[in-house]
Amino acid sequence: MTVAQRLLGPGEYWFEDLREGDHYETGKIVMTDAHIVGFAGLSGDLFDVHMDDDFAREQGFAGRIAHGLLGLAMADGLKNRSSVRIMAVASLGWNWNFRGPILVGDRIGVTVTVKSKRLTSRGDRGVTMLGFVVANQRGEVVQEGETALLTRLRPSEAA
Repeated sequence: MTVAQRLLGPGEYWFEDLREGDHYETGKIVMTDAHIVGFAGLSGDLFDVHMDDDFAREQGFAGRIAHGLLGLAMADGLKNRSSVRIMAVASLGWNWNFRGPILVGDRIGVTVTVKSKRLTSRGDRGVTMLGFVVANQRGEVVQEGETALLTRLRPSEAA
């Protein structure tokens, strides 16, 4: 069975509005030195590959690389500031893979796809599984994964 691929336009999408295969592109953001240094300070992750260009080059990278979790956080931020607004409550968890480095100066964007959805056991909310593909300006996939998103149902007229 083939899933219909619907490109979502700007607007608000409640649980009932979403279908498996729906997708959209986020805006893009450039990874800066300030992002990496700031994240290192917040997280305490001062590992050499993030902070030392010479060390990173010795490991085969073009220079320092962004923290994997920084890439995930920025991908989620791009989703949250998109003109496509999924009416969510909270993230329930992540399954994530780091496929390639994100370097200072890389411009990343995300393709978000509805993978599946179901009602919660109480039936008052939905769980929407979103797939993420994060690519740089060269079209290289640098990260990918999925998140379970607790999603609101459309308010009833009676409420």
